[in-house]
Amino acid sequence: MNGMKMKMKNETQSNCKLCNMKQLLFITPNRMLSLPLLLLVFSIPCFPPCVSTISTGHFHVNQRIRKSNQAVLLPTNNNMNPSEVETLFKIMESMSSDHAWRISFPNPCNSASSWPGIECKPGLNDKLLHVSRLDFGSPPNPSCKSTATFPSLVFTLPYLTSLFFFHCFTQTKTNISFPLLPHISSNSSSSLQQLSLISNPALVGPIPPQISSLHSLRILTLSQNRLSGKIPVQLFLLNSLVHLDLSYNVLTGPIPPQVGSLRKLVGLDLSYNSLNGSIPETIGHLGLLQKFDLSSNFLVGNIPDSIQNLNSLVFMALSSNKLGGKFPQGLEKLQSLQYFIMDDNPMFIPLPEVFGKLMKLEELRVANSGYSGIIPPSFSHLTNLSTLSLQNNRLTGEIPVGFGSLCHIYHLNLSRNMLAGIVPFNSTFLKRLGRNLDLSKNPGLCLSPSEAYGVKIGVSLCGSNRTASTIQPFHKSEAAPSVLCKSFFLLCSILGTILLPHFSIFHLVVSVIFPFFYFF
Repeated sequence: MNGMKMKMKNETQSNCKLCNMKQLLFITPNRMLSLPLLLLVFSIPCFPPCVSTISTGHFHVNQRIRKSNQAVLLPTNNNMNPSEVETLFKIMESMSSDHAWRISFPNPCNSASSWPGIECKPGLNDKLLHVSRLDFGSPPNPSCKSTATFPSLVFTLPYLTSLFFFHCFTQTKTNISFPLLPHISSNSSSSLQQLSLISNPALVGPIPPQISSLHSLRILTLSQNRLSGKIPVQLFLLNSLVHLDLSYNVLTGPIPPQVGSLRKLVGLDLSYNSLNGSIPETIGHLGLLQKFDLSSNFLVGNIPDSIQNLNSLVFMALSSNKLGGKFPQGLEKLQSLQYFIMDDNPMFIPLPEVFGKLMKLEELRVANSGYSGIIPPSFSHLTNLSTLSLQNNRLTGEIPVGFGSLCHIYHLNLSRNMLAGIVPFNSTFLKRLGRNLDLSKNPGLCLSPSEAYGVKIGVSLCGSNRTASTIQPFHKSEAAPSVLCKSFFLLCSILGTILLPHFSIFHLVVSVIFPFFYFF
């Protein structure tokens, strides 16, 4: 009996030694072992008596493994500040019921067991791991329960750099709030660089002025929520902002002139709100701006002349406002502009010829705005143009002949104007655009019968009451069959009657004869 116990003890010790060898392999990547020895080590199982770490509470405690009288400390990557861990659990328990977070993920930053939607990084001045990113709402990240409200405690996580809430607050009304703690004040700093709250229909109320405490913020996206009230001027103290998106809310009041202080701004989107007043002249201070979208508001007045200073501007959208009057001076300086979208504004001026000088322009949309006069011939110089929408204006005269040479255009809408004359497009152009060409409701326009193709462009044939959409021109392939062709078909009928019982012979004869007639 004693011998059997001694044998079991020796086997356990042997297995533990092998288990420890495996673990040492992982912590000493530079150790060189031969392939046979490596396979031998990993082929032997490691039994439960040999454990590399001991779980105590919610944290792992390192265990020393002694070999050859030398202690080796196994590294762990789950060391966290206990107060930070407790804050994280409180946030998770208030937001999501996907898991029992304390039990399922006791070590949030442990790479072997970390939950989805969290990223961690080591601190600069300590050897601890800290939460650097949290994502909620979009799979595979934690979903938000119906009672979830905005967790103000997230602003107390000292190393958090990115925070995302997507379609998270959908039922219980909540608002953006900051904790009433001494270290969260207007004079404090924060490591947060990106804050995104998108598509949260229950996120209501104003944008809090305390948002100015997030001094490191570079990206602020508060889109598709139900935020209301005026844009706080404190927001424009965030002079590190590169992207600001407050679109699709119910914000009111004017655009604060302090917007011009965001000198690093590349993208500004305030579209689909209820903003009023005029576009501030200070917008011209944003020399790095590439995207500028104020669509679907109640803005009035002119586009300020200072807009000419936005040399980097690529995209400008001002549709569905109440802008009117003259266009800004110096618009031709915007040589980086590729998209100009300004439909549905009561402009009631001649169509500006200056657009023809914006050589990189790809989309020009100025429909339903009361423009009058002719279409400037200079528009034909826009060789990069892919979309031109001028419908529902008061344009007169003829379509510029050069439009037919715009090789990149795929969408052209000139409908509901007072254009006249012959459509200057050949059949190749008409085929290429197809249904993306709309010239309807221009009573004075007509299409040459020689160019009619049968697509619906809403224009009558010149000298006829028929529309081009009802005309199917004859092509050579559709011409009446020749006498020789009729003879061929007669021959096929005779052969078919004679040779039909012998189908393979009939098929051979036809396959030989048919290529001869094909060339006639």
